[in-house]
Amino acid sequence: MTPRDSGGTDRPQHKDDDGRTAGTVLVALLANVVITVAKAVTGALTASPALLAEAAHSVADTLNEVFLLASVRRSRRGPDARHPFGYGKERYFWSLLAAVGIFVTGGCFSFYQGLHAWFTPERQSTSGFVATYLVLGVSFAAEGTSLLRATVQLRARAAAHGRTLVREVATSEDPTVRTVFAEDATAVLGVVLAAGGVVGHQLTGSQRWEAAAALAIAVLLVLVAFGLGRAARDLLVGQAADPRQQQEAYAVLADQPEIDTVTALQTMRLGVDTALLAARVDLRAGIDSERVEEVSVRIKAELRRRCPAFTQVFLDIVDADSTDRARAEERREAIDRAAAAQDDSGGGA
Repeated sequence: MTPRDSGGTDRPQHKDDDGRTAGTVLVALLANVVITVAKAVTGALTASPALLAEAAHSVADTLNEVFLLASVRRSRRGPDARHPFGYGKERYFWSLLAAVGIFVTGGCFSFYQGLHAWFTPERQSTSGFVATYLVLGVSFAAEGTSLLRATVQLRARAAAHGRTLVREVATSEDPTVRTVFAEDATAVLGVVLAAGGVVGHQLTGSQRWEAAAALAIAVLLVLVAFGLGRAARDLLVGQAADPRQQQEAYAVLADQPEIDTVTALQTMRLGVDTALLAARVDLRAGIDSERVEEVSVRIKAELRRRCPAFTQVFLDIVDADSTDRARAEERREAIDRAAAAQDDSGGGA
């Protein structure tokens, strides 16, 4: 039979989800603007290395939220001649920039500040400690509020996808909320580390406690940046759809009376809750070649109806031999194992 292919239809934009995502990012942005100024001014006046490291951390977070807001807006654009699959991957690109920003602006400066304070410690007045504690307390409240909002949105998405919160953070198709969650969680932990350093400095008189806190913040930021960057990289280079989505697509194709064997099924995430599916199928004997196009159109429509995440669907009609059938069975079993492993690791509800 002659191979055939076809494109898919565009899925409506999830404006409500995007609105909530933009709101989450905006809350984080406003919180970071306020506390960045407070940390920077107070840190400079009191010569607190831990507070200056946290200021650099907040500067990185503020710039990143600007990137993420841009990603939400730009990823909404529909397909055009230059980008026939749309602009959904814009979110992955800007999330990668956010990870780089955390590493360069936050991690590197915090590392420098910690080393500088370790080798050239300065004395700090009692009034300086009071101001530092006040700023850290305000920062903790602001970052905690932003973290709470991000957590609420992630829990809602986890429930919709049948995942635990931990699994949603690890595998969410939307890197924007995940990045805000990671930034806010890191910020809260960073404030705790900075406060510990300040307490140690006040009790012992040695500024090296704050220097150690700044270095710990630097290590924390580098680890978070690496994790976010790796996740964005995987999505940018063409990560497959969720194994359970692939299972559902296999089941839909297997249910079609005209299909004898699904010899290959390949998927790729195109954006938040959207993906591409390309399948090679062998039709049952006896189907008139004039009906192939009609059958192909009907199967694609059924796939889009039952698996709406696949906004782009391509079918290739092939003649499968015994080797193709054996490989097809191996691929199907591999998908089943991946889905089972995901459920065992917390992917289920």
